[in-house]
Amino acid sequence: MDFYYMPPSAPCRAVEMTAKAVGVELNKKVIDLTKGEHLKPEFVKINPQHTIPTLVDGDFTLWESRAIMTYLCEKYDSSKKWYPECPKIRAIINQRMYFDMGTLYKSFADYYYPQIMKKAPADPEMFKKIEQAFEFFNTFLDGKQFAAGDAVTVADIALLATVTNFEAAKFDLSKYANVAKWYETCKTAVPGFAENVEACASFKKYFEN
Repeated sequence: MDFYYMPPSAPCRAVEMTAKAVGVELNKKVIDLTKGEHLKPEFVKINPQHTIPTLVDGDFTLWESRAIMTYLCEKYDSSKKWYPECPKIRAIINQRMYFDMGTLYKSFADYYYPQIMKKAPADPEMFKKIEQAFEFFNTFLDGKQFAAGDAVTVADIALLATVTNFEAAKFDLSKYANVAKWYETCKTAVPGFAENVEACASFKKYFEN
């Protein structure tokens, strides 16, 4: 299946880790947003929203990383480990993934991307949103080993890609003991973590400057 992506992107890296977890090979096709490749007619024909990541599995096309991740789990994970069939567990997994999209990852984008893309000054109010997001996440992990309970799931993969971004930005995870412990656990529990870190490395130059 074809996978349109940019290596440094956290949502793209989350899909890559999910594919590895369920044993799927991706035919990777880099779309360079900085060169406007996502606006080329041939890509817009595939994805009218011209966003990445985008997956093409035969005659089926899908975008939005978390939708892709659950699709891969439902279709290819015969063990049902990564996206268990229990409705209550799935509901928690979905909530954690929506939290990642709408709160944790959003806080990263709102604070760091204006500084990276527009050379804007750091906004202290946006940094407070990051701290609040990590406080929420830290609370979610009280008494739990993983994001949705005591077993690793696709929710951990989504959150792991995002937290890797924060680590690259030198955000201090140690203030959030549950998150720091979870992060160390996920480094070995989630397949493809090393590749995830390597792909994220290009972000570091922005934060070092």
